[in-house]
Amino acid sequence: MLSNLQFSKDFLPKGFVYLNDIDPSIEQYIMYAKEDNFTGRIVKGYEKEVAICTYQAALALKMIQEELNKFGLGLKVYDIYRPAQACLDFYEWSQDVNDQKMKEKFYPHVDKKDFFELGYVAKYSGHSRGSAVDLTIITLEGKEELNMGTRVDFIDELSATQNPDISFEAKKNRLMLRSIMEKYGFENYSKEWWHYSLRNEPFQRKPEDHFDFPVK
Repeated sequence: MLSNLQFSKDFLPKGFVYLNDIDPSIEQYIMYAKEDNFTGRIVKGYEKEVAICTYQAALALKMIQEELNKFGLGLKVYDIYRPAQACLDFYEWSQDVNDQKMKEKFYPHVDKKDFFELGYVAKYSGHSRGSAVDLTIITLEGKEELNMGTRVDFIDELSATQNPDISFEAKKNRLMLRSIMEKYGFENYSKEWWHYSLRNEPFQRKPEDHFDFPVK
């Protein structure tokens, strides 16, 4: 058992860690390792449902988790390090106009072929540098997600962090998430309330620092 654990850690490039090794209390639901995402299938590059990220991002998330815990809350991570091959897979999927099985759930008002032009996905993603994360806040008791106005990865204008058409409760919860993420060095992508990137990320070259090792 120990040898298997050591092997799995040795597989990671220098500077990357398993989030669970830094803070196992952070809830993980790695959506692209499941069929419950906008493609409706497991995305290329995701071989196991584990969260991998840079050591710096993991430490920051650990501090956020510890602060939220004081209020009976915690983090739930949906995606973090994303292999470059997954981004290419997204592009190829977006060009298949016949595959619309997840449209009602994830992108009811958007044409999938416009995902890239609208900025919801990209051929080169900050996630591939290991310090960007898609996440939300949950209650510690019951693991219930706070009301954020939309689900994570809902491709719609309602997902913009400061969209005025969501409820007061959702606005308050989005502000709470943004405030605590910014406190510990993350910045929000304005079109997606769930998407944050570490400002002083260790890998910053584009596209040289877009990694492609599998999630496993």
